[in-house]
Amino acid sequence: MKHRKTLLALLLAVSMMIGIVPAFAASDASEIPLVVAYSPFSEKFSTFFADTAYDRDVSGMTQVALMTTDRMGGIIYNAIEGETVNYNGTDYHYTGAADLKVDFDEEANITTYTAKIRDDLKFSDGVPVTADDIIFTYYVLLDPAYVGSTTLNSYKILGLNEYMTQTSTAVYDKYSQLAEDLFAAGRDHEWAEGDAWTKELQEAYWAGLDNVWKSDVNDIVNYVYNKYISYAESYLGYTADEIKDNEGLKVALGMALWGFGKVAPKEALEEGAKLIDAPEKILTGAATKKTWDLTAGEYPTVDDYFAEVTTAYENDPVAYVAAQESPDGSDIVADAKLEFVKVWGPKDEAMGGEGVPNIKGIKKLDDYTVEVKTEGYEAPAVYSILGIDIAPKHYYGDPAMFNYEENQFGHPFGDLTIVGGEKNSKPVGAGPYKFVKYENRVVYFEANENYYKGAPKIKYVQFKETAANEVAAALRSGAADAGEMSGTKDNFATLQGYNSNGEITGDVITTSKFDNLGYGYLGINADTVNVGGKENAGSEASKNLRKGFATVLAIYREVAFDSYYGEAASVINYPISNTSWAAPQPTDPDYKVAFSVDVDGNDIYTSDMTPEQKYEAAKQAAVGFFKAAGFTFDEATGKFTAAPEGAKMSYEIIVPGDGKGDHPNFAVMSNAKETLAEIGIELKINDPANSNELWNALDSGEQEMWTAAWGSTIDPDMYQVYHSSNIVGLGGSDSNHYHIADEELDKAIIDARQSDDQAYRKTVYKKALDIIVDWAVEVPAYQRQNCIIFSTERINLDTLTPDITTYWGWMAEIEKLEMNAK
Repeated sequence: MKHRKTLLALLLAVSMMIGIVPAFAASDASEIPLVVAYSPFSEKFSTFFADTAYDRDVSGMTQVALMTTDRMGGIIYNAIEGETVNYNGTDYHYTGAADLKVDFDEEANITTYTAKIRDDLKFSDGVPVTADDIIFTYYVLLDPAYVGSTTLNSYKILGLNEYMTQTSTAVYDKYSQLAEDLFAAGRDHEWAEGDAWTKELQEAYWAGLDNVWKSDVNDIVNYVYNKYISYAESYLGYTADEIKDNEGLKVALGMALWGFGKVAPKEALEEGAKLIDAPEKILTGAATKKTWDLTAGEYPTVDDYFAEVTTAYENDPVAYVAAQESPDGSDIVADAKLEFVKVWGPKDEAMGGEGVPNIKGIKKLDDYTVEVKTEGYEAPAVYSILGIDIAPKHYYGDPAMFNYEENQFGHPFGDLTIVGGEKNSKPVGAGPYKFVKYENRVVYFEANENYYKGAPKIKYVQFKETAANEVAAALRSGAADAGEMSGTKDNFATLQGYNSNGEITGDVITTSKFDNLGYGYLGINADTVNVGGKENAGSEASKNLRKGFATVLAIYREVAFDSYYGEAASVINYPISNTSWAAPQPTDPDYKVAFSVDVDGNDIYTSDMTPEQKYEAAKQAAVGFFKAAGFTFDEATGKFTAAPEGAKMSYEIIVPGDGKGDHPNFAVMSNAKETLAEIGIELKINDPANSNELWNALDSGEQEMWTAAWGSTIDPDMYQVYHSSNIVGLGGSDSNHYHIADEELDKAIIDARQSDDQAYRKTVYKKALDIIVDWAVEVPAYQRQNCIIFSTERINLDTLTPDITTYWGWMAEIEKLEMNAK
């Protein structure tokens, strides 16, 4: 299984192991602990190194961020005094730790980000928070040794490259070019006296590239373990508990889920038996065919995994990157070049033994104010540059090594040992709660009396690992007071059974639903579904071909999602999450239901149509589109008999439904298949048992149609997914699986990305969305909801923050939350 930077298959079912520990009784409500059912933790609770969402939630309880956002994800720039923002007809006043400012100097092409923190902030140990702590945080996140999930170094902060490589611009350029030349010469190049580099440099470059590549393979192992442990039993035949403390099994899991190995029983199993039932299991490498007898304690190492990777890709890191194997989208060659510059640049005689003492684009203006300058303007950058937590330098760093004026930033350059270690599992910050301990799969917190908004009303909080299918029962029994739950019909039925009123909110459990930060879709590849070949993918005939399919698929969305999700999902009509401020609203004058007009631009449906009449109308509209695409239609039979050049009478659509149709879009496809068959067009549904088939097809660009889901961010940056430079195989991010290449769309994406005027950006994004719909490469499908459930009996819900949203979680004002006295 291959991770995509933003592509998420709707397969994930969290599998968690846990024992339930009942909360203790207390008469004083403030002494009663709030117990929250949680998914398993990885014990990386540091604000710098937390990987999973659950570990980040632990960190978040202890930290204060520079940035404050409202219920729609909008930035509160004047948070010290506060701003009032309306949401759904109610005014809410937001305050935070810092005032923020973003200023773009168009003439100089420089953006300045400024943060001024309150002067009364304190960490939980009573130490005041100052600008030095912000500076320290930046220098950890931007140190070349930093390996956390934050990607702050992807932005063009002035002087960052020079600092990270300890070279001047001229020396950086010199060794950067040298690395490119070495790679172009090839791994098998035989060094000669006339080469522009020494033999030592040549050998060092390739050894360094392999180290970078191997490190990325190790990242796959960690990523798979953190994200896909729920698949361990089916792919590896071992439980999560058996894998947890076994590094070899973690490597095996990474190989199995990424398609570089397969585990099979030593002997055939009885019918109906599963892999986990096999007494003996063998792992076989996909490329080398090497075997490991897992049952006998033979486990693969990261070196073994690396051997599988390099064999599979014939030692070609470019092919590896193009296939999107890297869990974080790393470019091995680019990263190897940077490492090469870091190692050899500072040794160049032009540096005179001197390094680069600081990042010139980061400055402390006074004891409470810091600024960051970048080259150019990128709208999403503010969320990364000013969205950091303020980490205490006296805890995560060495106070004796911090002196801003002397370019000392709390830790040795290139060495973050002091920042990690045991501190990863014991976070400290200025947040509402203090971390106490993690014990027996429970995280314990205590209220921070130094919290700038006042000590929380609930003195004790526990995050308790709980199996996903036991969360609702835990709340009912009193073992937990709150928790997250998947919004499905079955889960809602369980809640309705607990509450005496038969609803999902009642006397036992209260449910809060909010939109997931992402959406489901059906994709159509313009390069494989067209008339006249991919060079004509943007022609009107090609668009009409795709619109024929899209119209039929779109009409069955509502009935399919109601059956699968019930109240927990809704149909969307634009390729953007409803959670985004840029999402078109039904009240907008130019809002249209997706694929609801025919080839002549007339509305297909009327308000008084029955569902059956709509299905028939969609079929007839599809006939019109296919005719316009050049298909031959037999009026007597009502069926198409021939396709135009470059098109076909039969197309395939891939659904990751585990081979059993377990996917919200499976019913959409099935109904569309029947309707299309009535007019002579075949839609073949491919539901592979292994979802790798879908990912491999997307990687190769050979897929015709498919379904999956996108994860979203606060800022709706469309560059990675829709810009033509990112079409698979063109050397970009390879995330444009639609193969849409439209100059007008590219311009709109760049224009929106480089503007700081949200109203203008929304208008431009709407134009971009309309272009995508016109190309008919994506059928927007559903916006599903996440659910948080609370004990109606034990939590004082009058003190719960109202109007919970995707961007405003239930713990946003946790300091105000109270328990009911027992």
